[in-house]
Amino acid sequence: MLIFKRKYTSLVFFALLGLVYFTTLSHLEINPFLRSQIALMPTQLFVIIYLTYLRWNRRESTDTFSQ
Repeated sequence: MLIFKRKYTSLVFFALLGLVYFTTLSHLEINPFLRSQIALMPTQLFVIIYLTYLRWNRRESTDTFSQ
């Protein structure tokens, strides 16, 4: 039996999710400029959340060493 690793399962899940997102977005009847902006929104949100997490994580790690 083939054993799936968690990393590959999540990779396939996110690839399918992205495929569904961009396919749905391509069928919408909206302005092409707005379509390109809407297509990049998930990436921008992910980057903002990731950078915020890194900043809070760094702040917590420096606080524990200073005490």
